[in-house]
Amino acid sequence: MSGYNEFSGVYSLLLTPFNEDRSVDYKAYEEYVQWQAAFGPQHLFANCGSSEMTQLTFEERIKLAGLAVKNSAGVPVYATANLQAEQDKEIEEIKALEQQGVAGLVFVTKGMCDKPEEQYEYLSKLATYTELPVVLYEFPGMKPHLMDVEVYGRLVATGRFKGIKDTTCTMADINKKIAVQGESNVLQANIPLLYDAYESGARGVVATPTTCGTDLFVKMWDEWVKGDKEAAEKTYFQIINLDNAIDSGFMASAKYLCKCRGVNMNWYTRCGHQLSEARMRSIEAYVDWATSEGILKR
Repeated sequence: MSGYNEFSGVYSLLLTPFNEDRSVDYKAYEEYVQWQAAFGPQHLFANCGSSEMTQLTFEERIKLAGLAVKNSAGVPVYATANLQAEQDKEIEEIKALEQQGVAGLVFVTKGMCDKPEEQYEYLSKLATYTELPVVLYEFPGMKPHLMDVEVYGRLVATGRFKGIKDTTCTMADINKKIAVQGESNVLQANIPLLYDAYESGARGVVATPTTCGTDLFVKMWDEWVKGDKEAAEKTYFQIINLDNAIDSGFMASAKYLCKCRGVNMNWYTRCGHQLSEARMRSIEAYVDWATSEGILKR
């Protein structure tokens, strides 16, 4: 396999644990980051959509990024840096994240995808305020969020943008980005299309189930890079089951799945995701089965 670089591979998303009063449970977060890092992903991604980033304050995001760095055992940490409304505030967040020691920044497409030239100018300019590598994120929470492939190609050509979290969820659009990725990395978010995307030339994954099943994603990536497609496909099937297990309401269900795997974390969310008794039992049954089959470890 060729074309991979230091920005390829598994980007494991970090959930934000909350106490019952919905204050951030920082102690649980530190333990959770250590647990995630122990699986050996190429990167950790703090303050992402699965972190409920739009429900966090500026101060909480900075603290969480710093704690991720301190507890990552050397795994490079990336964090979203452009959630503020005004550019001076975005620059402030960029600088604050740099001071926390993050290895790279993530810029969301900011709901500007219907204005390609304006978006190109905005992202190009924002990148001049940092020397850290930047990964783009088609964040569905700010629509329209799907970046024009020509804009992506132009941004890649600047040398400042090292990848994109693709959320198009169609192979046709994934392939369009792969065609212009150059030395950057198309990173897949859609689980059903993960194997096919790797086959087409995607160079990594940034997906919701990495919040609770990083070990499976690292296993599949290692198998893929070694050229063992048969083994990678079998692991992909296991990842599909994991994805189905957390299903909708994933910010709560992924936390509960982590808890079932031994992580000291409650399922509480700020975004409104809830868990019924039946959903909790379903997740418990999945973890019991996956553990008994040697697919997951507690």
